[in-house]
Amino acid sequence: MKLSRRSLLAGTAAVAALAAPAAPAQVAPEAAGRRLRTGFERLAADGYALLDGQRVGIVTNPTGVTRDVRHIVDVMHADRRVNLVAVFGPEHGFRGTAQAGGSEGRYDDPATGLPVYDTYLKSGQPLADVFAASGVDTVVFDIQDVGARFYTYIWTLYDCMEAARLAGKRFVVLDRPNPVTGREALGPVLHKEFATFVGRQPISQAHGMTVAELARLFNGEFLTAPVPLETVLMTGWKRSDFYDSSGLPWVPPSPNMPTPDTALVYSGTCLFEGTNLSEGRGTTHPFELLGAEGIDGRWAAAANGLGLPGVHFREAYFAPTFSKFQGTTVGGVQIHVHDRAAYDPVRTGIALLVTARKIWSGFTWRSDNWIDKLTGSTQVRTMIDAGAGTDEVVAGWREELAAFRKLRKEYLLYG
Repeated sequence: MKLSRRSLLAGTAAVAALAAPAAPAQVAPEAAGRRLRTGFERLAADGYALLDGQRVGIVTNPTGVTRDVRHIVDVMHADRRVNLVAVFGPEHGFRGTAQAGGSEGRYDDPATGLPVYDTYLKSGQPLADVFAASGVDTVVFDIQDVGARFYTYIWTLYDCMEAARLAGKRFVVLDRPNPVTGREALGPVLHKEFATFVGRQPISQAHGMTVAELARLFNGEFLTAPVPLETVLMTGWKRSDFYDSSGLPWVPPSPNMPTPDTALVYSGTCLFEGTNLSEGRGTTHPFELLGAEGIDGRWAAAANGLGLPGVHFREAYFAPTFSKFQGTTVGGVQIHVHDRAAYDPVRTGIALLVTARKIWSGFTWRSDNWIDKLTGSTQVRTMIDAGAGTDEVVAGWREELAAFRKLRKEYLLYG
């Protein structure tokens, strides 16, 4: 990466009218007197000065809400200080009516009359053409992420940044917390030849960053050329904070992400999408319940026998209402995290794959090797197939993860 490019990145961060200091003061959790303020809260408190004189379009979904759960599109549309002219909906849609792998299409929002454009599965020049047709000057991004590489909203962010650059638009990111903390990056790093919409660029499986930090990383390392980027940071957030310390309401970012507890396990157990086991879709505990026909209590016993930190496994039986094994009672495990600080979701996910393959003769990978897209290479699949244990599999990505952690440090904005 050229030094001039990083200098430009530092400049764009510095000129953001509401950017927080690079090393904010350490303060106690909200319960002890600290109040987290999101990027949108700070933008609004400043009278939307950062958007003054701009025709604004916003990329958002149902998570783009205020502390009193009003949608920010409704709030901004009603405020004469903002010229909001368009909304851009990602996977699941702006109002969140679509299931996984779907979107709402192009329509006029009944509540505001604003045109809603569909960004799902659009990138590059086709998405740039959408931005151009909308007539906006500035594209704003405000979506709650969950901290996993394969959660598609961060790649909506990436695609929209690249498209805004192509269309000659300014880009503003309103920051929100990483709900599973920003303490550390975990898991395998994507290999570029496995790039898809569940992983465009080589970041780790659990990235440990906020969307504003990711935007700076994308701008400095991965975009074809930098987009004019400004970030409105949070105040009152520390990297060790879990979502329940934020004082913010939780709105499911997607239909199968109902709680912050789901997000806590997701970066590991989403790997079961790449197998013939249910990942709990169609239950009240997606990604916390895993199972298949023919599995019994031996799986929970094997997983508990590993002594993984921070987690217990309960023998569980459930009947998904949709997705894999719809209407069929299956056996498996329920994940119970009892020590969030000690829990490693990615290591736990690998351990569950290893033990499932050992105790259940019916275990198979999805025929399209989707597991390789989720993990970012063939390494996890081939090592598990060769009989490798959890420690061996985890050791296989150690060097690449160390390199990503070093790069990641350059773009962190909070203490």
